[in-house]
Amino acid sequence: MVHGEAWTIKELFVYPNEYIYWSIQIVMYPFMTGLVAGAFVLSSLYHVFGVKQLKDIARFSLVFSFALLPTAMMPLLFHLQQPQRGIEVLMTPHFTSAIAAFGIVFSTYAFIVGSEIWFVYRKFFVETALALQAKTDKSPVDRFRQLLYSVLTLGAWDIGEEAMHKDEKAVKILASIGIPVACFLHGYAGFIFGSVKANALWMTPLMPVIFICSAVVSGIALCMLTYIVTMEIRKYLLSLKSRKYIFRESMDELKSAEVHVVTMTAKYLIMFMILAITLELLDLIFRGYTAVKSWDILRSIIFKRDFFDIFILQYSIGNALPFIMLLFPRMTIRRAAAASVLVLLGVFMMRWNVVIGGQAFSSSLAGYMHYVMPVWPDSVESYKEGLFGALTVGVTPFVLFWIINKVLPVFGVKDSH
Repeated sequence: MVHGEAWTIKELFVYPNEYIYWSIQIVMYPFMTGLVAGAFVLSSLYHVFGVKQLKDIARFSLVFSFALLPTAMMPLLFHLQQPQRGIEVLMTPHFTSAIAAFGIVFSTYAFIVGSEIWFVYRKFFVETALALQAKTDKSPVDRFRQLLYSVLTLGAWDIGEEAMHKDEKAVKILASIGIPVACFLHGYAGFIFGSVKANALWMTPLMPVIFICSAVVSGIALCMLTYIVTMEIRKYLLSLKSRKYIFRESMDELKSAEVHVVTMTAKYLIMFMILAITLELLDLIFRGYTAVKSWDILRSIIFKRDFFDIFILQYSIGNALPFIMLLFPRMTIRRAAAASVLVLLGVFMMRWNVVIGGQAFSSSLAGYMHYVMPVWPDSVESYKEGLFGALTVGVTPFVLFWIINKVLPVFGVKDSH
């Protein structure tokens, strides 16, 4: 069976060798890389531009971006027929193709994020290692943690005022360099689609810019949603410890801090949403105005066959509704969480409509193809290219974030600057 034949339904005149080759995993690929870039940009708003109101969520989004990073390659590895060859992109990167250049961009970005995290947490590494070293009665876990944090210091034990000032400067430099690299990490995904001359829906110079803007939107929305869920879990665990007044006071402080951070983050989310929505609508209007040869079949896809996916799920529910919810005064946690979920849905549908919608019409311009995503896996192929494969990719960053948080706690750590 040809790859893609199992989930492709053809209608009217379609060439025999045409199928929906790029399935749900290629939808997840730009979606996950966008989350990586967006989370990093959110953390950089504090480190580079000095937005003090985002100080509490800056460390959170930086670590979360680090947890998202490994999942950027997972959809490609799931989609490849020979996944063991995927490592060659990182081992032998070059600029002869956009995919091959991914190795250079990905490695550079990973180095920048890892280095920035090290400078942010260096004081924590040193203080924790020294505290464990001074402990007399050590358990095996304490000995392991002491060894781990001692290694993570990389021999840099100086935490004086001058050293901390140098760390702060290094973080700012790395964050400044990381912003364009993070944008390029996701922008090249839009470049891959925008440079396909044979596809009328993808061939537009605005595609990389649209991908970058929507990436920042999705990254900020996911960080805000995850921050809300994490804070709610913290308050719940704190309430289980005791019902005393002192804990109630601590819970009130957590709630106040949560509302403040979410309100400020929502303002920047609105800004980037305006930019992303404007570019998407501009691209749609430009296509209709120029009305090139392929516009007839594109119009049938956009305004008829994919009308519900594009104008209802993406623009109405995923863009307009959360935009209105975020504009209302007196932001609440529940409203922010609901708006974040809808924003993520809108960005995901944008990726879906680009990837799947771009393959929905035949090269003959006289036929259509429909994608039926495998739900229950009856083979390895249907698992990787189906619902459960996509869920595996989506859950992995949260598992990694939970593990990384054990070593790099995002709460309760005093800033070195």
